[in-house]
Amino acid sequence: MTSVLQVPEPPTPAEVKVAAARTSRQNRRGLLWLLTPPTAWLLVLYIGSLFFLLITAFWFINPFTSKVVPGFTLENFVSIFTVPAYFATAVRSLLIALAVTLIAIVLAVPIAIYMAKIASPPMRAFLAVTITLPLWAGYLVKLIAMRVVFTENGFLNWLLAPFGISGPGFNTSTVIITLTYLWFPFMALPVYTAVRQIPHSYFDASADLGAKSWRTIRTVVLPLIKPAIIAGSVFTFSLSLGDYLVARFVGGSTQMIGSIIASNINLNPPVAAAFSFVPIAFVLVYLWVVRKMGALERL
Repeated sequence: MTSVLQVPEPPTPAEVKVAAARTSRQNRRGLLWLLTPPTAWLLVLYIGSLFFLLITAFWFINPFTSKVVPGFTLENFVSIFTVPAYFATAVRSLLIALAVTLIAIVLAVPIAIYMAKIASPPMRAFLAVTITLPLWAGYLVKLIAMRVVFTENGFLNWLLAPFGISGPGFNTSTVIITLTYLWFPFMALPVYTAVRQIPHSYFDASADLGAKSWRTIRTVVLPLIKPAIIAGSVFTFSLSLGDYLVARFVGGSTQMIGSIIASNINLNPPVAAAFSFVPIAFVLVYLWVVRKMGALERL
């Protein structure tokens, strides 16, 4: 007997459409199960906690019982602008964060250019380790190290004593130096990565056209690495703005936003909650400004 090979008939367009719809439903169902845990974490723990914090900011303290009473008042937010100490602290924190960001940019750009285009491989590796070294230790370890350096009987005063000079001690300048030391890697790493991607021919062409080093940096390098600078500045600005322990350990009498929050967290939680939104507002305004400048288009 001769067997006849049966060739299955191709599916009809209707059957193809049904199978595609079934596969799409299965993919959506799998994607839903995959995204449920992180979405729940984002909504419940992160956004939910900020929502409850915002609600607390509208509550008030009962003057007779000194207990928090649920309600609605704008007095806590108004006090940020009407209480001189609160307003001065907010402005000081903003200026400190901007100063840290600016110093980090000024230091990161030339170091990144040297590492990416000039330094030998051993020197590049050494600088990479030096820049990322603060990330290897815990936050408190680095902070205590800076306190030891700037304390009255610390290393800096011992080093400057033969010249009859004393260190800055604990003040706003020390806060800026310490914050720059803590968060500089977050600026240096993205800037170095961006500079490394710039072709060498760009530097050669700039030199052939007669541009000096600083003009090449201003007209060639900075426009190309602007997205990296903005990305790094978001970290340095936001982390410096919300820091609390630096002002406490090396700031002396310097107060920052975190200091106000910490001092009111038990005495007046609604005021602490209202003040917690000041850094968020500053960061949102900062992002809005850089977006208006077109700096986020290539991020």
